[in-house]
Amino acid sequence: MEKLILKVSNPEGLRIDKYISQMCEEISRSYAQQLCSQGLVQINGKTVEKKYAPKDEEIIEIDLPDPEVVDVLPEDIPLDIVYEDEDVIVVNKPQGMVVHPAPGNISGTLVNALMHHCGDELSEINGVIRPGIVHRIDKDTAGLLIVAKNNDAHIKLSRQLKERKANRRYYALVNGKVKEGGTVNKPIARNPKDRKKMAVVSGGREAVTHYNVLESFDGYTLLECILETGRTHQIRVHMASIGHSLVGDKTYGIAKEKIKTEGQLLFAKTIGFDHPKTGEYMEFSAELPIWFEEILNKLRRSVK
Repeated sequence: MEKLILKVSNPEGLRIDKYISQMCEEISRSYAQQLCSQGLVQINGKTVEKKYAPKDEEIIEIDLPDPEVVDVLPEDIPLDIVYEDEDVIVVNKPQGMVVHPAPGNISGTLVNALMHHCGDELSEINGVIRPGIVHRIDKDTAGLLIVAKNNDAHIKLSRQLKERKANRRYYALVNGKVKEGGTVNKPIARNPKDRKKMAVVSGGREAVTHYNVLESFDGYTLLECILETGRTHQIRVHMASIGHSLVGDKTYGIAKEKIKTEGQLLFAKTIGFDHPKTGEYMEFSAELPIWFEEILNKLRRSVK
């Protein structure tokens, strides 16, 4: 059973089921209510009802039952491996591939492919559903991510991400003309009106994205986005919040896109980290996918 611990900052006076669902991306409000009714949510060591409104500085402890075991099988799916040794793998994930299985979607994922490639040489920290997965990128986001081949590597790599020591840089094509670089520092949590979306929410988890202008086009801008934190959909939500949604983003973007794509134009281009065994800083970059580059070339021709 996994335990989550939250220190409360609740200026809006939300009841505890809603507060938990906003602060914990993986917990819906209805699931938070179930946890409360089962006595698995405590405030300062005492169980509470779902209607209770936690006060600032109180400590919430949540006991999460172990997830249902899903039979995940290795699959012979080609992998674009940028780097590999006995501790880590850096993989260039294609657009359209889900990172790990979930109930109802247990095949064709990056994890299925990694299990075939690595056999038993993947960390066990995240269980059978996410072996080796240190961090994720969205299904329709392509690019680089790190995979841990043993538990020690997983712990050390996860710590670097938590302490904001890893270097993660993305290329994003956004709508509109961005005049100069900057920083978006806005908290992110589940959208209280739509649990399938994330949103900028007061009292949400801290989220910081830095961005630089790489190239300007007629009605579009190519940005380099640098993650300081790593919240779900962070770049997509942050860019939409400043009026520059990602091209092709069907969740946070504009209704009628002139550029037709299979998903958002977001690419995890560079990943840098200290090797978990040697401590040596390592950095890897990948070329933009052909489909991404072709769209940029069309935009370049239209500018001339």
